[in-house]
Amino acid sequence: MKKYTKIIALLTVMVFALSAALTGCGGSKITETEEKAQVSETETNQELKPEPGAKLLVWESEGPEGEFIQYAAKKFTEKYGVEVVYEPVTHTDARGRLATDGPAGIGADVFAAPHDHTGELVVSGLIQPNDIFADRIRNEFMQGAVDAVSYQGVVYGYPTGIETYALFYNKDYVKEPPKTYEDLIKFAKEFNNPAKNQFAFMWDVGNAYFSHSFIAGYGGYVFGDGGTNKDDIGLNSKEAVEGAKFLVSLKEILPLKTDDTNYQVMDGMFKEGKAAMIINGPWAVRGYQEAGVNFGIAPLPLLPNDKHPASFSGVRTMFVSAYTKYPKAAKLFADFITSEEMLLKRYEITKQIPPMKSLMDADIIKNDPYAAPFLEQAQFAVPMPSIPQMGVVWEPYARAFQVMWNDGVDPQKALDEAVQTIKDAIAIQ
Repeated sequence: MKKYTKIIALLTVMVFALSAALTGCGGSKITETEEKAQVSETETNQELKPEPGAKLLVWESEGPEGEFIQYAAKKFTEKYGVEVVYEPVTHTDARGRLATDGPAGIGADVFAAPHDHTGELVVSGLIQPNDIFADRIRNEFMQGAVDAVSYQGVVYGYPTGIETYALFYNKDYVKEPPKTYEDLIKFAKEFNNPAKNQFAFMWDVGNAYFSHSFIAGYGGYVFGDGGTNKDDIGLNSKEAVEGAKFLVSLKEILPLKTDDTNYQVMDGMFKEGKAAMIINGPWAVRGYQEAGVNFGIAPLPLLPNDKHPASFSGVRTMFVSAYTKYPKAAKLFADFITSEEMLLKRYEITKQIPPMKSLMDADIIKNDPYAAPFLEQAQFAVPMPSIPQMGVVWEPYARAFQVMWNDGVDPQKALDEAVQTIKDAIAIQ
């Protein structure tokens, strides 16, 4: 029982951290948009019905998430008589895709995206406010999730999962997961066999989402004031550079280019038993179970500075497109799939933890050995900033990791260039 109480407490820490980091995106002032949303919710909450002849297109990532959408679509059609078509579009790509497909009339009516896209989606005019079911979101979901899907006090999204990443390890090779990176490196020097493409440890090095854990673990940060101050960028600070130097040192045990450590390669090698340990998230659990991998999950190892790597955390979210021809049906579907029943089913399929208060005590979650390690790691995680300026961070930040790793560019120089590129992009937004 103590263990389960601790798990729930850790999740509470995570959502409080998200809430604190996202507060700057909201505020107590009620905007005109918020007032309209409140009026709309009061007037139509009890009478919302789908438009006659409505048909919905839904975008979500391929894999377990897509499987859930197909399950939910069938149930929704049975209840409302509205046809729902699922199209696999990676949730991180939906924003860019909708910017072109939306105006052309071929975009999704409802789509998945990470919470850090919220600000840019709003500013770009790509999504509609959650003007019908906002009160339900506020009342039933953890505050951190509510803040994550809101912008300037208005609820826009429909939260589906709260997540971070951790260390996956193959139990056939690793009996006990390493507590420190020093231990991991020692193991790698004995286990590695480059001639057989066998490595002890892999992660998607060129992906800033994963590699940020090293930077943040040493004290680097994206934006100051809890991720809300676009004028304070901490990715090239002294602390950030120290984190980058340690990251680059790991090339000694992973002598591959970033193209050869990307997510698809890493994922395949773990399934094939050629990588003993990897960094990945809860979305990957189902695939490894189906592949028959004998694996466990643990928090990320301690860094040489005796600090925990600060992984990114986020809230996975559904949004309603501003271009939908069937806004009532679209909002009904987004609300339907974030009900308690559907989110519990989603957890069964995806293993992504639903940020709904009532589900924190669900046996299927609190007794799941694959959930606890992510919740442990979550207490050290940092929320991805959700201000619009976050959209211009990912590409130059990722490029910094790539040139440091592949070309031996000095970490200070690489991060300085990344920060300058980010500042230039912010200046012309």
